Parts: sequence; structure tokens; C-alpha cells
Amino acid sequence: MSHDSTRFARIGRAIRGMPASDGAGVKLTRVIGTAQLEMLDPFLMLDEFGTDKAEDYLAGFPDHPHRGFETVTYMLDGRMRHKDNHGNEGVLVPGSVQWMTAGRGLVHSEMPEQQEGRMRGFQLWVNLPASEKMSQPQYQEFAPERIPQLQPQDGVQVKLIAGRLGDVAGPIRQPATDPVYLDIELAPGTSWDYELPDGHNAFAYAFEGDGQIGDGDDARPLVSQELAVLIGGPVFRLRAGAQGVRVILVAGRPLREPVARYGPFVMNTKEQIMQAFVDYQEGRF
Repeated sequence: MSHDSTRFARIGRAIRGMPASDGAGVKLTRVIGTAQLEMLDPFLMLDEFGTDKAEDYLAGFPDHPHRGFETVTYMLDGRMRHKDNHGNEGVLVPGSVQWMTAGRGLVHSEMPEQQEGRMRGFQLWVNLPASEKMSQPQYQEFAPERIPQLQPQDGVQVKLIAGRLGDVAGPIRQPATDPVYLDIELAPGTSWDYELPDGHNAFAYAFEGDGQIGDGDDARPLVSQELAVLIGGPVFRLRAGAQGVRVILVAGRPLREPVARYGPFVMNTKEQIMQAFVDYQEGRF
């Protein structure tokens, strides 16, 4: 493929998150799911949490219901215990990923397993197609050592949560949206290209350092704590600034279905949302 015919992704919009709180008062930054970016089909919400202050996270996320979508928790620092009403329980440790398909419904809690220290990570909400919204709940949970860590070139470290890099596939499988989820770290001044699946919606979020996205005159800066909605071609080119850069790169096949959402329920119609409330109140989750 000659350089001239390469179609590079560029930044369509750059967005900063808004301070928010969730659960019993956990402080976080909401990046997708605000008035400035309500969703990026199939992604409904992205929260970043990161604090050294125990009071920001100790109250945790007590029992709450979900129906009709998936939650993806990626822990960078800290430990979080999760339990649900189907008898599943486990501890998320630094570097681990939990991809929970809520399907027809479950009630779960996520509570810090620590009294002090740093708690940092991301939670992403991914929509489910209408045909799978009432599926059986399930978990794909992977400890840090199960997530491939690759060095495609000097100065580039990639944790491959979902999607492919060369001959290696990330552990997460979800045919409905065919997701890509990479944690990319570049040394200062390094540049790296990654080809996204054609037709996917994609974003990059810088959480350490800064850099730029795109090629030549189309290259635009991406600063720390900023999300770039990617448009244009499939080739994502990231160049690190003087401090290096670390980003999550996330992409998924859009569902292009109507979305009705209310709090922890994401369905296709208002009637289905009302039914979710009834089912929850009657203990059918």
C-alpha cells in the first residue's frame, strides 16, 4: 500500500470529560454520556476514575441493576470486589479486565477492596443489539497475565484487551459489535500506526502525557484527559509528545438501532424500559 493511498484517521472532535459522581458518591470523570457526547454508537458511556484520596471511592457502588448492555471495567490501579445476585463474585486487580454482559438483567455491586492508596481505571458501557438485550447474563473476566502485552516496535507497548494485532487476538469476544480495545503506551517522540476495522466507530482517550493523531497537515494534538472522536480512514496514527503518551483506543461496529435509556437500563423502546422497572421491582433480575 503506497503512502499516498493510505487513509488516516483524524480527530473529528476533541472532548474533555465532566466531573460526575456515581454509586454511593464515587467521584469520577464522565467522558461519553454527557450533553457534549451522548453516545458514540455502540458506546453509551465512558467513565474514568482516578484518585489517591480514599474518600473519593470508599463508598463504592452498592447493589444496582443493569439490563440491555455490557459494562467493561479496566483497572489500572487498586482493587475492586464485585458480586452479583447470580452468585458470581471476584476481585479486579490492577491490569485486569471485566467484560460483563448484563443481558436480561442482574443486580450487582462493585466495592473497593482497599482502605487507602490509588484507585484508577475506566468503565465503558457498550450497547447490545435488540436480539441480545434479553440474553443470559455472562462475564468475561481476565487477570493481567491473560491480556497479551505486545511490543510491535521499539518504544511501543500495547495491551491487547480486544481486537487483533498481527497474529495475536485479545481475549474478549463479542461478535455483535466486534470490539477493539487497546491500551497503547508510546515513548517520547515515537510514532505508531494501527489499522482499525473498516466501518467501526472509534475513539482515543489520552490518560497520561500527550501526543498527536493523524498524518501530515491533518495531524492534531491530543492532550491528557481528552477524548478524540476519530473520523476519516481506518489507519490510526499516534505520535507521542515530549513526555510520551498513553491512550486507550476503542472501536466497535455501530448497531444503528433506536436507543431508549433510563439510568441502568438501555433498551430500544420506552415500553421496554417501563417493563425493565417492573421486572426489577418484582425481583425478576
